[in-house]
Amino acid sequence: MGQPACRRRPLTPDTDPDQLTALSIGPLVTAGQLEEMADNLVLCDVRWYLDGSSGYEAYLRGHIPGAVFVDLDSDLAGAPSTTDGRHPFPSAEVFATSLGVLGIGSDNTVVAYDDSGGLSASRMVWMLRMLGQPAALLDGGLAAWSGPLQTEVALLAPVDCLVRPWPGISLVEADDLGGAGLVLDARSGERYRGDIEPMDKRAGHVPGAVNAPFEQNMVDGRFKSTDDLMAHYESLGVSDAADVVLYCGSGVSACHDLLAMEYSGLGRGRLYVGSWSQWSASDRPAATGPEPG
Repeated sequence: MGQPACRRRPLTPDTDPDQLTALSIGPLVTAGQLEEMADNLVLCDVRWYLDGSSGYEAYLRGHIPGAVFVDLDSDLAGAPSTTDGRHPFPSAEVFATSLGVLGIGSDNTVVAYDDSGGLSASRMVWMLRMLGQPAALLDGGLAAWSGPLQTEVALLAPVDCLVRPWPGISLVEADDLGGAGLVLDARSGERYRGDIEPMDKRAGHVPGAVNAPFEQNMVDGRFKSTDDLMAHYESLGVSDAADVVLYCGSGVSACHDLLAMEYSGLGRGRLYVGSWSQWSASDRPAATGPEPG
């Protein structure tokens, strides 16, 4: 397989904390770096569960001190529909309003976490990074935090947040997937193959898509090394993430793969937001089995 056309020098969790404020923040930070970060930091708890359990109730049982709760369904997504999928992007205006209500301005640095390996928090981080706002995922999530937890709700004063249009270069529509280059499916192997489908109308995957379960980015609850991640994605056919489109069930866990590729130094890929929840609700073809089809 050929070498990447351009390998960007990644900011890793070993980067000195002072560099995180002086440079554009990398996709991941450690708990140690989190404690050293600047005062304009906003920490976000983005817990959300596929089984419908309440992320907010988990937040109330204990969260990192000062973290505000961000609701994936209402703050990071628009209304679900069969035409747009289960987690379409909100409009730029609605997203800016949601951030402002949470106390997040467009000049704040954001660190987000969850307790599921970054499954849901990666969505917020990627949305903000796509808009050019410094944002990172806490590597290891809540379990990486060794200090005391807080049960009181953390509230920040509302602010005005700049409305920034979603950059079309980072997003792909269903009708454009055919000419999108390499397409990766971040769902589990079982869902990709069509063995099971607990959420959407049909089982299977987008024809031609290669399976890249987001769990494969992790080892022992943390992201793999940049070298291991690069080797993993190169084995899937990635040489430059700019040529790659990610999807999953509803445009959430796909962001985990997008951050992993960026962290590895392969650059920034694109997201098919509607993902399988939109594709499977249409009359578009579906493939099953372990091969792209």
